Amino acid sequence: MSPGRGGPQPDAITALAADAYVYGSPLVRQLSAVQACLQEGCGMLAPAAFNDFAHAAGPAAPGTRVPFAPADLVDALAQLDLSGGPVRLHVPDTGGAYYVLQFVDAWGNAFAYLGPRATGTGEGDWMIVPPGWAGTVPDVVSGVIDAPTSVVSVVGRLACHGPEDMPRVRALQQELTLTHLGDRAHRTGLPATEAGVPGELRFFEELRVWMADFPPAAADRAYQDRFQPLGLLEEGLSPYVSAGPALVGALGRGLALGRLRVEEAARRPALTADGPQGAWRTVPHLRDYNLDHFGVGTLGPPEWTVPDREASYLLRAVAARRGRWLPHGYETLYAHTSRDSRGRPLDGSHRYVLRLAPPPPVRAFWSLTVYDSPGGHLVVNAAGRYAIGDRTPGLVHGTDGSLALHLSAQRPADPAQEANWLPAPAGAFRPVLRLHLPDQSLLDGSYAVPPLERLGA
Repeated sequence: MSPGRGGPQPDAITALAADAYVYGSPLVRQLSAVQACLQEGCGMLAPAAFNDFAHAAGPAAPGTRVPFAPADLVDALAQLDLSGGPVRLHVPDTGGAYYVLQFVDAWGNAFAYLGPRATGTGEGDWMIVPPGWAGTVPDVVSGVIDAPTSVVSVVGRLACHGPEDMPRVRALQQELTLTHLGDRAHRTGLPATEAGVPGELRFFEELRVWMADFPPAAADRAYQDRFQPLGLLEEGLSPYVSAGPALVGALGRGLALGRLRVEEAARRPALTADGPQGAWRTVPHLRDYNLDHFGVGTLGPPEWTVPDREASYLLRAVAARRGRWLPHGYETLYAHTSRDSRGRPLDGSHRYVLRLAPPPPVRAFWSLTVYDSPGGHLVVNAAGRYAIGDRTPGLVHGTDGSLALHLSAQRPADPAQEANWLPAPAGAFRPVLRLHLPDQSLLDGSYAVPPLERLGA
């Protein structure tokens, strides 16, 4: 595997290593996150063992140090290990309230959804089974979810209407349970990597070990075989413990080149958050890289997939870099902006109005939250209001059903404006509009959220 006479030259190794980073960084990022959740916790969630849920104590609030955390959803998260056999998931009846459980495999593919869009809001039991499982399905289960890999993340979001709604949410948390059904003990941690690998080669060591334990889709394996000269297909002892300086240098340059390729792709106009003159930017197709596993609740080809497989690897790497476990656009659409209708940066010392005529068409609910910039955190305000949307009581609508939302650090003097007021930080801020179960007009752009207008001189 060493570059030199009779083998690939350093430049070829560097180019191949860059391809390996683009291809493999989602796997490394995903499983590194799984490992952190098991050992340290994740954001607002405490650590939890495999096949057990961790639940947030409530929605995000000022002091929550998780960037852009939602103020009207409560997180639930479980890491599943199916190496010992299937796991049964019990979902309670939410009484029509919105929730979603998103299933993500080791490569970062969202391959199944449970919730009102896909399966309704009634009580149910689901079997999550490992790859190649051929056992008997009990009659009592609502359905089977075939996992593409033996480790899976279950990402839950439960709608919460405010502090008075938390008793209902806590009751749902108690009923959201996992039961190991396998006849063997499941793993308690991820496959271990070699301890003696130099730090600059840790990425390749993690990719080597985890790629072997969590094989990709069959259609990806021929592409993966190209990485044999890098040592990524070696079994047993790590080839990176005693790697020569030429290989270390070539791999290091390839790692830097791969990272640069992902960074540049993330900055392309179609994937950036801000548009000209305050336009709200949405990226409904950032998660369309899953080409092989379409389970319960997913929408497949042609609209929701990337036609070119190699292009899907780059999109997957960009999505993994930009944020873990975000859903497909057809489940939740996010809109962002940081400028007003004349292209000026948003600042809470000014007053803004967002005129929604009509309000966004969704089948679940929509909400608007503002965060400080660049941190992306909620800032305490005297009104104690951190999100506003179609579930907010007391909003004042126009006679035609339109809605004018007011954003500023200062409380409006007019009572109608105060009823529709979302407090903003005193300085730079960024609003995020979350659109749950968006209508097709939001996905195809025929409904466009208007830019924020700055009021006054």
